[in-house]
Amino acid sequence: MVSYMVKLRARELAVRMALGADPGAVRRQIMRQAVAVAALGIVLGLGATLPLTRALTALLFDVAPTDGATLVGAVAVLAAVAVLASWLPARRAAGIDLASVLRQDG
Repeated sequence: MVSYMVKLRARELAVRMALGADPGAVRRQIMRQAVAVAALGIVLGLGATLPLTRALTALLFDVAPTDGATLVGAVAVLAAVAVLASWLPARRAAGIDLASVLRQDG
């Protein structure tokens, strides 16, 4: 999804960098947006998990549905995946070839 968003915004990002935006700032902006969406998903997922503990109890063995270590571990893994998944498209956006993007027809 992040890669698709970067592709759609390639022209905008190229204009920003042509006007003097730092490639690092572009990279941080892309990553900040992607991580914000992931954080919202994590919060909504945790919010949905707590009321559904009765249904989850039948699926879990030797782990309580509200086990703090498990929830923290799951959040940490999801956050790490979100950062890694947004890093490559952000890196690609920061290294975009300005001339070729700006020459393309809109």
